[in-house]
Amino acid sequence: MRRWMGRVGVGVGALLALVLVSLAGVYGFTARRMGRHWDGIPRERIAARTDTASLTRGRHLATAIGKCVDCHGPDLGGRLFIDAGPAIGELYATNLTGGKGGVARAYTDADLERAIRHGVRPDGTPLRFMPAEEFNAMSDDDLEALLGYLRSLPPVDREPGRTRLGPLGRVLYLAGKFPLLAAERIDQRAPHTRTFTPAPTAEYGRYLARIGGCTGCHGEDLAGGPIPGTPPDIPPAQNLTPAGIGSWTEQDFVRALREGKRPDGSAINPFMPWTYTAQMTDDEIRAVWLYLRSVPPRVTASR
Repeated sequence: MRRWMGRVGVGVGALLALVLVSLAGVYGFTARRMGRHWDGIPRERIAARTDTASLTRGRHLATAIGKCVDCHGPDLGGRLFIDAGPAIGELYATNLTGGKGGVARAYTDADLERAIRHGVRPDGTPLRFMPAEEFNAMSDDDLEALLGYLRSLPPVDREPGRTRLGPLGRVLYLAGKFPLLAAERIDQRAPHTRTFTPAPTAEYGRYLARIGGCTGCHGEDLAGGPIPGTPPDIPPAQNLTPAGIGSWTEQDFVRALREGKRPDGSAINPFMPWTYTAQMTDDEIRAVWLYLRSVPPRVTASR
């Protein structure tokens, strides 16, 4: 019996040692990737615009289009926006105002441009869970309007907590199931467009679908499926290609974005930010609709 118990003890000890070594490797590898410095990103000539029209445009971008308020809070003062428990982690959104704990005063316009379009801090390290791969497509004019709006915000004195990534979160990140660092998925030297003229066209709809985060949840091909990094109770994203909503009318689409309801009247899961898309203009919604009708039909992937 003692010999058997000894063997069990040795086996458990070996297994525990293997787990500890594996965790140490996971923590070490993820720490290196999260601590990488992104050097050589071109400096853009970006300057915040504070005229009335730009401030109005900037507010619209922060709410209806870019939905910054969804993560950073209604006052953009930062908050805990993902609490997935100790195994996965806690993710805090930055205070974007000029108050205590905010970045609006500490960051230059160039710093904010790198954070928003490149997912990189002023020191060159990557931001976590910042959807910069979508915002990377934002035009210079829109970005300058957004920066002007952020700098006009009333200061909020709030120091959000520190983002913490647990062991399972790190494993999911390494497995490509947790889109933690946008900087790794961006062509950091790709040129940016100076302006996109708002119009009810498929071309402008493609632009809005990108910076509005449609591709972030519904996939690059818009075919929908499980949303990376979301809790298991969040349903898969809808297939937005003609293979998925080909039977929808334009009015059905407007109702979905304005009221959060499907053609049959059932409610869309509130994870879909329809309270923000409801603030889009008629021309913007029509532009996105025309774009979705123009994309190739795709079968929903089981990602």
